[in-house]
Amino acid sequence: MKLSAEISMYPFNENYLDPIKWFIHRLDSYPTIERVTNAMATQVCGDYSDVMSMLATEMQAAHEKWGKAVFVCKFIGGELNLAHSE
Repeated sequence: MKLSAEISMYPFNENYLDPIKWFIHRLDSYPTIERVTNAMATQVCGDYSDVMSMLATEMQAAHEKWGKAVFVCKFIGGELNLAHSE
């Protein structure tokens, strides 16, 4: 089963862009997961277990490296066309 997710990261850090860029860069190390980022959020799509495992690993890594951060996620079962725009 496929899973699509939208993720926003809100670091409790004055220099908030560095943790966000670091997090997004790490998502690119997963070859089975598609990623698209815009000005407000990052969308990912892949096999359900791959996406959930990636999120657990990378959110933990972000908290360990950068300290407090809020992650807001939305999930939809299935594969969405992340390139779609109107």
